[in-house]
Amino acid sequence: MSGLQIVVCGSLVPDPLQTLEPATTPTGPGLKNELMLPAVLDPWAGHALYEAANLAKSHPGTKVYLVSVGPKAKLQQLMMNIAQKVPFELVAVDASASGFTDPFEVASALAGAIEKIPGLDRSRLLLFGGCSSASRDAGVTLQLVGEKLGITDQFLGVDELQLQGDGSFKVYERIEGGQYQVSTCQSAPAVLGWATGKLPIPPNNPQVGMQNMRAIMPALQKAAAVKVGAEGVTYDKVEVPNQRRETQIKKDLSVDEIARELVEWIRN
Repeated sequence: MSGLQIVVCGSLVPDPLQTLEPATTPTGPGLKNELMLPAVLDPWAGHALYEAANLAKSHPGTKVYLVSVGPKAKLQQLMMNIAQKVPFELVAVDASASGFTDPFEVASALAGAIEKIPGLDRSRLLLFGGCSSASRDAGVTLQLVGEKLGITDQFLGVDELQLQGDGSFKVYERIEGGQYQVSTCQSAPAVLGWATGKLPIPPNNPQVGMQNMRAIMPALQKAAAVKVGAEGVTYDKVEVPNQRRETQIKKDLSVDEIARELVEWIRN
């Protein structure tokens, strides 16, 4: 089969190892010192990117694009890390990466950027992304992008994709009970929202990083600014849930007594 065009939608999220404190900013709700927080590639989007690069490696002629919506300065910091992982071409959109954004507006920005990719061939297009997100987990963003691009074959919770020689492919989607729903799609285009996939995080490769950065820096410089928010939505308050700890030290309680006290505590 001829090479594919794999477009991966994925952006930055605050490093989960940091303390994230909600705050009200002049532009709406956000995180305290958000611009100062170290950022990482969204974990689910990372799985999608690594799976895309693995497919490109085993199928000559396939090209991988990473479409990211986020502040240019933060995207540049992020690219310094992930550029060494796998080969890709960056398509950047300079906009908010906040979790307080409307998925329809985010999808519009992503779809607009994808449509402007030079030489885009929808008959060879696979749209990848995470089935979830560590920040903008509305659960519908990737599906909306697919709808805006006119792609109706959509698969979510994907763990494996097997390309066939005739251009068709099998998709393994997670379902209940640790089992998979196996679907066969005759050809591209299709949308695939990845779960965790089957690949580890690739090791750093400085040569791949240098090759990627030659194109990443110009892509960041010409990134179009887009306003992405939640027009018409207001938030009364954003806060971290309060931690509650009630400790009692009791000795010589039977298992049944411990269980009964736990049930009573939960009910109260």
